Amino acid sequence: MDLDRLANRLGLKTDPVIFFSAAAFMVVFALALIIAPDPIGNAFGAGREWIVSNLGWFFIAGVNIWLGFLLWIAASRYGHIRLGGRDSKPDYSSVSWFTMLFAGGIGTVLMFWGVAEPMSHFATPPLPGVEPHSPEAAQDAISISLYHLGLHTWTIFTLPGLAFAYFIYRYRLPVRVSSVFYPLLHDRIYGPWGKTIDVVAILGTLFGVAVSLGLGASQIAAGLDELFGVGTGAFVQILIVAALTAVAVTSIVAGLDSGVKFLSNLNIGMAVALMVFVLIAGSTLLLLRGIVETAGLYLSNLPRLAFWNDMLANVTPGGDDWGWQGNWTVFYWAWTVTWSPFMGLFVARISKGRTIREFVLGVLFAPSLFTLVWFGIFGWQAMAFDGIGAGAREQMGEAAGQLSQAVADSIPLAMFAFLENFPFTTFLQGFAVLIVAIFFATSSDSASLVVDMLCTGEAHAGPVQQRLFWGIAEGTIAALLIMLAGQAGLTALQQVITVVGLPIFCLVFLMIPALVIGLRNEDIDYITVGKRPTPEELLKGDEAEREYGPASQPGE
Repeated sequence: MDLDRLANRLGLKTDPVIFFSAAAFMVVFALALIIAPDPIGNAFGAGREWIVSNLGWFFIAGVNIWLGFLLWIAASRYGHIRLGGRDSKPDYSSVSWFTMLFAGGIGTVLMFWGVAEPMSHFATPPLPGVEPHSPEAAQDAISISLYHLGLHTWTIFTLPGLAFAYFIYRYRLPVRVSSVFYPLLHDRIYGPWGKTIDVVAILGTLFGVAVSLGLGASQIAAGLDELFGVGTGAFVQILIVAALTAVAVTSIVAGLDSGVKFLSNLNIGMAVALMVFVLIAGSTLLLLRGIVETAGLYLSNLPRLAFWNDMLANVTPGGDDWGWQGNWTVFYWAWTVTWSPFMGLFVARISKGRTIREFVLGVLFAPSLFTLVWFGIFGWQAMAFDGIGAGAREQMGEAAGQLSQAVADSIPLAMFAFLENFPFTTFLQGFAVLIVAIFFATSSDSASLVVDMLCTGEAHAGPVQQRLFWGIAEGTIAALLIMLAGQAGLTALQQVITVVGLPIFCLVFLMIPALVIGLRNEDIDYITVGKRPTPEELLKGDEAEREYGPASQPGE
């Protein structure tokens, strides 16, 4: 086959159909966005509008169903099943496991939205009847931010991650998204159906990471402009993308254990240091009380927010067919699910040896708890700087509202505008720039390694040139979009990701029946307490007890 010969000539170790198909689609699609970003943006914008208006309820209900399914699995008898053989041990300590999945998944989002999202909802409350900048607006802002970036976001990562880990480690299937659907497709996962699934997963990952690199570049550029006045134009952002790609490629060459693990531990440590500094240097007592209250607000408001569909938006003044959630919650879920193949396989790769119960509870709750503390510190402190309530804002005078105005003017600048209220401003802003840069580099190298696994079908890294290709491809797409298509290119790509999110969302839904079928075929007794005795062995045991008396228990 020509593709096989080409792969051998290039020294690749991959499925040539998956590799070259994904690469070709990536190049053609990127060129199309560069050449005609506006028409493509309009077409996919119309598609996104239709999805949001007609299927927004499907996204919101779906993530809730996934969360309920995961909690049921963790509490069921299947929770004892180990992702691997009975004697498998985890490859990484719990601390390294947590930092790797957190840094690869949501660390970038918290640095970008940790101040910006609570401030956005605080200044423009999404729930009807709530006054901007009021205590009620502050409480809702924290609750909604946690809803978007807490349990529900990690549900979108946990379900695919569990499915991948289960079928890859227990069925010993290739490290590919298509392997999850073995109970439904059987050997057809090796044919056109399976390869199509894998190509779509690769493309979703590549373009999702490209958008994130673009957002990361805009935030880093805003920070550098604040520090050195370098500007925030396309040239600066391209240089930033090039630098991030260079760091990611270096980590890719080093491999998962050396590269990604080191960067993950480093940047989560830096992020925690920044959070602790804000806690100590800020309104410490307010923030400590805020963390505790945030937990209560999240738990009490979660049922309402999780099922809120904004169904009366079209009968309220100024409302539309969908309302506020079309640009926030539905977009979040559609965009996040495009990351689920990448994050799912990445989390599965680092979770071998853990039980299903340990996997589900760890991946769902550990990052969500950290996110709660993060918003409890950054969110409340940001709103306190802006002024919570009419009395506080009147007392603050001209200082009231400055931070919310800065966020409204520039979302990427939100974190750096926030840090201007602390001592050592220049150092803190530089430190934040470094954290953001490493977070985005970590996401990029994690995604590149996972895309490489999708192509090779194996858990270990492929040839260096193969890994380098995907790492450079991510940076190149982001840079080309910024340089040649400008903001229209990134906007068009965001529209595309929302549309692409629908089929991926449906694929993730199908993982539930696939998992149920697989789990029902397990011999639970053998997994938990050993091989089930045969009737003959039971009969012999009864005869022995009648003859010699009951056997002694351990310790007797």
